[in-house]
Amino acid sequence: MARARMFSRTRRRRITAVVTALALGVLLLVAPSMPASAAPSVGDIEKQIAAADNQLEPIIEDYNRIHAELQTNQAKTAALETKLAPLHLQAQVATARLGAIAARVYIGGPPSTLAALLNTDSTVQALDAMSLLDQVARQRLEQMKPLLQRRDAYAAAKKTLDQARAQLAAQDAELAAKKTTIQKQIAKLQKLRLTVYHTTGPIGTLRPVACPVDYTSGPGGIAARKACTAIGKPYVWAAAGPNSFDCSGLTLWAWAAAGVQLRHYTQWQWSDSTPVSRANLRPGDLVFYYPPTLHHMGIYVGGGWIVHAPHTGDYVRMAKLDSAPIAGFRRP
Repeated sequence: MARARMFSRTRRRRITAVVTALALGVLLLVAPSMPASAAPSVGDIEKQIAAADNQLEPIIEDYNRIHAELQTNQAKTAALETKLAPLHLQAQVATARLGAIAARVYIGGPPSTLAALLNTDSTVQALDAMSLLDQVARQRLEQMKPLLQRRDAYAAAKKTLDQARAQLAAQDAELAAKKTTIQKQIAKLQKLRLTVYHTTGPIGTLRPVACPVDYTSGPGGIAARKACTAIGKPYVWAAAGPNSFDCSGLTLWAWAAAGVQLRHYTQWQWSDSTPVSRANLRPGDLVFYYPPTLHHMGIYVGGGWIVHAPHTGDYVRMAKLDSAPIAGFRRP
């Protein structure tokens, strides 16, 4: 009897398991297929970065212009305040002196005038005596007029500048906030790009990290990306692509893709470009090595990396920025 009950329970469990499995199978068959969300490709992310970068560039240019105008107006206001301070003081002193003179005339006055004012019953004589105060005041005011005119002109100019400064300061803050927001968006996209790149990109000895490390739009970004496509091509003396390169031939070829013509010689490229600081390096900038001869160079691709054509027997490859003594940084 006990065996029969145990067999019955075992059988019920098996039947339940079979029914459950069949039910799940039916649900999977009839349920609508849900496509898995595909991870964005490096190219998709780069397009988003380029779009954000294109939004950022005009904002940065507007910010630079307005910030410069604000600083100029601040300097002008400071200069006016420097001029106004002594003029205010002079006007206060002159006004005080006018009051003191009027008080003395009123109290002492010329003896004949005061006597006439006190002892006459003539209204005409009294008015003549009292008009002396007006005469003194008018004379003093005439002397003060140039001073007061200068003070008022400076004060009016300062008022106009103060209004302009307030407006520029508001625009400055608004543009700075927009700039920060877009830069944060680009930074997130850059991180996502590097993550995706490391799972799909050709990582190896010649290209140990994403190239370019920092994706940017504009001529520098174009030149940096072009240089990255040359990785793996052999070094050949005096070659400027597309299948082989020397160091200045690589930078010449990369910048030609951005519409900029450089000459095939390191020192000429140094002369034909503008100096930049290390802190302001951007992808596409030229990095020169071995001062003072400048006999080697590469192109900056962000993240402390360059692309360069090292020497005979080697290939175009990425290298750390400080892999050799640096002579300087330039931007075509």
